[in-house]
Amino acid sequence: MTELGLPENILACLFDLDGVVTKTAVVHAAAWKETFDAFLRERDGERFRPFDAAADYASYVDGRPRADGVRTFLASRDIELPDGTEGDPPDAGTVHGLGNRKNELLLEKIRTQGVEAYDGTLRYIEAVRAHGLRTAIVSSSANTLDVLRSIGAEHLFDVRVDGVVAAERKLPGKPHPDTFLAAAHDLGVPPARAAVFEDALAGADAGRAGHFGYVVGVDRTGQADALRAHGADVVVKDLAELGGRA
Repeated sequence: MTELGLPENILACLFDLDGVVTKTAVVHAAAWKETFDAFLRERDGERFRPFDAAADYASYVDGRPRADGVRTFLASRDIELPDGTEGDPPDAGTVHGLGNRKNELLLEKIRTQGVEAYDGTLRYIEAVRAHGLRTAIVSSSANTLDVLRSIGAEHLFDVRVDGVVAAERKLPGKPHPDTFLAAAHDLGVPPARAAVFEDALAGADAGRAGHFGYVVGVDRTGQADALRAHGADVVVKDLAELGGRA
């Protein structure tokens, strides 16, 4: 292993955004809970079963593209909605309508609460780049560029494959490996020589499915065992644990 805590053959690092680089996973979870609870309350009345911002978020939503998260969670409750279209208003009773409501709430929370970065991650990425490795940000979020700019981190990534890029290229989202594979391709590095950094179970699944050289699970919520079960080769609470100095 190198002083970066990575196998010797790794040439590139592919980082998820929410929960790995930024402290926005909790904001996403809160926006999903508000969205789904309002929908379920209207559908089932006051005896509805609320969305669990920890268990349901981790199992059905975290790391997935917005519409996939809606479908997967609703399927867990045996609920099926029409897809609708991406332009559906946030009060539409469709998959995209619910997804757009969540995004509206998320942006409002980000505007009012701001975005924080994990300092240990930023220092680690700087060390990675100082050692000559290439870097990419890989996120299902369509707001990735705005978030990176808000924390002054856009310059830390050679390649960005986010929700916008995935839609343009018609790439399926995590747990499929396609967005990570696209980032490795754009960096000119074979998957076997790239490391994936993920806090989401769906992202760890994607790292394993893509046969990447190393998958680092970032445990922010006490799901270390689950991350290992979903494909993480190593699990840390903060990337500073891997070592590395810029």
